[in-house]
Amino acid sequence: MKKNIWIINEYAGTPYHGMTFRHYYIAKELVKLGHKVTIFTSSFSHYTLKQHLEVKNTFTEENIDGVDFIWVKMPKYKASKSVGRIRNWFLFAFKLFFIPFLKLEKPDCILVSSLPLHPIVSGKYLANKYNSKLIFEVRDIWPLSAIELGGYSPKNPFIKHLQWLEDFAYRNSQAVVTVLANAYEHMKTRGLREDKFNYIPNGISIDELDQVEELDEKTIKQLPQNKFIIGYAGTFGIANALDSFVAAAKILKENDSIAFVLVGDGREKEKLIDLAKECKNIYFVDAVKKNQVQSILRHFDVCYIGLKNDPLFKYGVSPNKLFDYMYCAKPILYAINSGNFKPISEINAGFNIEAQNPQAIADGVMKLYSMSEKERNQMGENARKYVIKNHDYKYLANLLIKVINK
Repeated sequence: MKKNIWIINEYAGTPYHGMTFRHYYIAKELVKLGHKVTIFTSSFSHYTLKQHLEVKNTFTEENIDGVDFIWVKMPKYKASKSVGRIRNWFLFAFKLFFIPFLKLEKPDCILVSSLPLHPIVSGKYLANKYNSKLIFEVRDIWPLSAIELGGYSPKNPFIKHLQWLEDFAYRNSQAVVTVLANAYEHMKTRGLREDKFNYIPNGISIDELDQVEELDEKTIKQLPQNKFIIGYAGTFGIANALDSFVAAAKILKENDSIAFVLVGDGREKEKLIDLAKECKNIYFVDAVKKNQVQSILRHFDVCYIGLKNDPLFKYGVSPNKLFDYMYCAKPILYAINSGNFKPISEINAGFNIEAQNPQAIADGVMKLYSMSEKERNQMGENARKYVIKNHDYKYLANLLIKVINK
């Protein structure tokens, strides 16, 4: 039976607009299956701090690749950590109460994705009005993230407010979906019943990954030649803990057969370049376009991913970068302490190692370097087969339909 599905996510976007793409890709696959999908999102991008498009009305409808988007007119703010961002959380949720005036076709299901948490109240109102199933999706665990990463006290009045919203969401939704494999360990402490819990990770668009653009001559010249390359491609942010990657390179600097390559850009880049001074085995490569990522990964012998050693990650992580790595069929060094969620070592696609431990990174590199090319290739094939089977958005869309039909 075909469904009419509404997805509410203030930060949803498309490859044409930026922001987060998860719901765009899932929605495209749902439409291919014959379902109707409408995504409600903000006209203002939290990531670029710019308006996607200048909208005059509170709601502006647009069909993008078969998916109906409704852009909710939102004011801009100047920084990601600002009062303006918090204001928009409340304002976006408030404007959703006026959706009935649009005279849209009745939804069978309303999925509310956090962060922010506030639209769950609007979602509950809309689900009651239309007698629709309400699904709550968790991409980041809040307010726990603010407590663990931001250092806020659980007694802080605003944190208490967010805690009420999280508990409200678990109590009032018919199902909970999350990208975090171990999240139920937290959610059960907030009263969520296990039968409501559903794990649907982030994914890949195979069609898009296969549309590869080759690297230009300038980028190729920045890569080391005739070296065993340990590569990272992505954002240079604090959370990525790339200082540990540079420190591991320093440990192995006497081995002139091994090169550490960092591809990308970000706030930490200058700091990392400074840390890497006088290390001839560390190479920095300019950021490449999205459709060139697979091209750059082909030059690596091993792909590296890491995050800060934060207790919050024990509930699992679902970084898109990891799936790009897996698809390119390279062994992976996974330096993330994600509890008993060990996505790489469990499928023999590389090694899970301790986060923010340069010696562990160096030891992992040497272990892979000492293997035969055949053994490394097998690890890469294991990764590719796994990601195609378990993270293709076609597969994930079908998982969501099963939750809706449950």
